[in-house]
Amino acid sequence: MSLALSTVLYEWRRYLAAVVALAASGVMVLGLTGLFVGIVQSVTATIDRSPADLMVLPAKATSLLGSNGMPRRILPLIYMNPEVIDVADMDDGGGMFSNLGSHTHKVRTYVQITAVDTAPGSLTLPRDFDENVRLALSQPYAIAVDKTSLGQLGVKLGDHAALNGHEVIIAATVTGYPSVNNVQVIASRATLRLLKEAMPDNRVGPMLVKIRNPARAQEVRDQLNAVAGGQYRAWTKPELAEANRDDLMKQQIIGIVLGFAMLMGALVGIVITWQTLRAAILANVKEFASLRALGVSMNALRAVVMELSFWVGVAGLIATGVLIIGLSAVAHAGNVPMGFPIGFLVFVGIALVAIAVVSGMFSLGVLKKSQPADLLR
Repeated sequence: MSLALSTVLYEWRRYLAAVVALAASGVMVLGLTGLFVGIVQSVTATIDRSPADLMVLPAKATSLLGSNGMPRRILPLIYMNPEVIDVADMDDGGGMFSNLGSHTHKVRTYVQITAVDTAPGSLTLPRDFDENVRLALSQPYAIAVDKTSLGQLGVKLGDHAALNGHEVIIAATVTGYPSVNNVQVIASRATLRLLKEAMPDNRVGPMLVKIRNPARAQEVRDQLNAVAGGQYRAWTKPELAEANRDDLMKQQIIGIVLGFAMLMGALVGIVITWQTLRAAILANVKEFASLRALGVSMNALRAVVMELSFWVGVAGLIATGVLIIGLSAVAHAGNVPMGFPIGFLVFVGIALVAIAVVSGMFSLGVLKKSQPADLLR
């Protein structure tokens, strides 16, 4: 075991503040980012959990967020690829929702309506919808909402409500589809038509595509785009998910909040870690002076301090991981959506260790006080 690691383990109390500061910085950045990514995932949950392998959007769409419909003539063009075995278009709408009956409070609010096909194995039917939900939505004017939205809508399972002037029934509840801006209501495509919210017959929404061999998704995507003629663009689901996240992050207020969180996290981490390491080195200045008296060079002592900083960064990274796991568990229990892209987790991990190392560099000046002559005083 190296001198630096043994020092951190033996005198861990002196370095605890630095570890806590690094963990706080990591949780601040990851927590906010995870929440924003979770918001995107909740908006696109019905697509992310679809059995489809590809998505087809308008040619100029940069993500699913805000994408418009396409001419229906595009749908048979997708079937011309021999690898495609099924295509289904997404449809949605919106309307005014009002609870009915003897409720303690009346609710009247605008809701977003997402349509699904209720036939078994349909591309628009999320894989996490069990058979009870599928059968419930098969009934006319039946809708499903996320469990967290029941209170917001002022209803409970089995209640009747008004949607766009039509009486509907809360026939099922689902989890993992919380509301972001407007409450999301899920209905069958037939019910969407009854509510007069279906897309015109000559238009289709984003299309879900199922292929014979999912491992060839990228190859089929390129084939579809090669013959698109500027009419559409095919995406793989992971590619589209990343584009959705990027599109959300580009929004001004979100970019400002995340940028501010990263800046504050870095400043707090560097300042507290730097001061903690400096105080710890000062407390051990006689030990460093003894090493210099034994002939250990100043460069070797600097290397010890830098390694010590590295191990403090590793400890902070471990603490961040434990806290994020706990935070995710609490969020999951409260049906709060959170998501953590692997790439961003790696970036934050490297950044935390880098903050500790930079703080160690700022503390190297303290070694000048480790003069062997001071041992004689």
